[in-house]
Amino acid sequence: MTPVDEVEYEELAARLGEDGLTILDVRSPAEYAGDAGAACDPRQGHVPGAVNLDVQELVALSPEELHERLGPPPGTGVVAYCHSGSRSALAVEVLRAHGYEARNYAGSWHEWSRRHPE
Repeated sequence: MTPVDEVEYEELAARLGEDGLTILDVRSPAEYAGDAGAACDPRQGHVPGAVNLDVQELVALSPEELHERLGPPPGTGVVAYCHSGSRSALAVEVLRAHGYEARNYAGSWHEWSRRHPE
């Protein structure tokens, strides 16, 4: 059984483009752009529609700065991912502390790059 704070691939794929949901890639800008990444992944890039905010930057932001960078206000649904779910787990804790309804896509890019065609 998946913990309530985690999102599975099927749910995330079905919710792409949904109003009121922000998909947050907390990897480095180079990983997000597809210029860097793990050799074990069949391709590089990011989940369609995701916004990028490196977890190292995210943890240093005040609540006001986070809202400014992320866009939607606290209370909004956010699904965070990274390469394998560890950086995004930290991001979820920070987002929740700032009032966001955050969940972790633990499969992250490692799973997405294998299961999603583009």
